[in-house]
Amino acid sequence: MSCVLLGSALLAGADIHGTIIIERKLTRRNVTASAGMYQRGVAVELGADGEEDALAFERSHVAIYIEGAATSEVAPGVVKASIEQRDRRFAPDLVVIPAGSAVSFPNFDPIFHNVFSLSKVKNFDLGNYPNGQSRTVTFAAPGLVAVYCHLHSNMSATIVVTPNRWFAKADGKGSFTLADVPPGSYSVVAWHKTAGTFRKTIVIGEKNDADLSFTLPYIGTKDDEPVAHR
Repeated sequence: MSCVLLGSALLAGADIHGTIIIERKLTRRNVTASAGMYQRGVAVELGADGEEDALAFERSHVAIYIEGAATSEVAPGVVKASIEQRDRRFAPDLVVIPAGSAVSFPNFDPIFHNVFSLSKVKNFDLGNYPNGQSRTVTFAAPGLVAVYCHLHSNMSATIVVTPNRWFAKADGKGSFTLADVPPGSYSVVAWHKTAGTFRKTIVIGEKNDADLSFTLPYIGTKDDEPVAHR
């Protein structure tokens, strides 16, 4: 899911325009496990990766959001997102939402799935459920949530829960925009599952748009500061 929520009834803000620079493949694609007892009688092929450009895939799997005191008193907003179970995969496998939002997990496969997470931010187990059914989870606190299926070890997804409404997911070219950010000093965070988490400090003036870029993975430049996974 790729979206940016705009603040309303705030001081006139500015847009942060950015670019994610990735110049080599970072992600090892999942390989399906052999068919087990839950697939006997119904064969479900693993969804194919297709001919998608490898670097476009990497760039579109970067979540960006901001941290800072000026946003702490602003309601994070609420989003209804969905992660489908289709062809023994989670689709999409990366969702970015603000705290307080909900994600549904509909099953479109003719077999059972069991969606769960052991993440500290949100620990849940939705149990086994068949085609045509769905479960919904609300994420109250910000952080990273790793999602898996008990029945199919190849299935994984990540939910990035942001602390406020200023967030985005980069497109295949690496471009993103955080719109109408109120004046203040912020830490802009870029997260990629394999490369890690990066932060840059930026100062926003009223109606003074800003540009920045992140190079992933960290290659020792002065501007990019890698930090440990959360």
